[in-house]
Amino acid sequence: MSKLVTVTVPDIGDFHDVPVIEVLVTPGQRVAVDDPLCTLESEKATMDVPSTVAGIVKEVKVQVGDKVNEGTPVVVIETEASGDAESSAPVTTTASQTSDAAPSSATEPSAVSAPAASAPASAESPAAAGATVPPRPNRKKWRS
Repeated sequence: MSKLVTVTVPDIGDFHDVPVIEVLVTPGQRVAVDDPLCTLESEKATMDVPSTVAGIVKEVKVQVGDKVNEGTPVVVIETEASGDAESSAPVTTTASQTSDAAPSSATEPSAVSAPAASAPASAESPAAAGATVPPRPNRKKWRS
């Protein structure tokens, strides 16, 4: 089952009514996460609005010359979702929401891997394999 996600303009600072100078996608086009969707140009900078999800562009909500602000819908993207019934409702995301979500999912117990359990101790340490390890040479201690 697929779901529709509306990608909006992320936080662009203290700029208001920033013009769209280029639309980089068309309906039916496949996009990946972080692909540029459109280009905005303020007095100080030119910036791309990145895709927050991967999928197929269903609708482009902006045109060249439109003035946008933070939160303005840019495109609607159809994504592949898990088969639950709630996923058919439209979802709105911004670039800042997806970047904030990544660190929190890494702290979940299911996302944490145990690298020490994947490798045997004998492969990592010669002493664990029964090999003789020479003692460390005497070092002079610096005293102040």
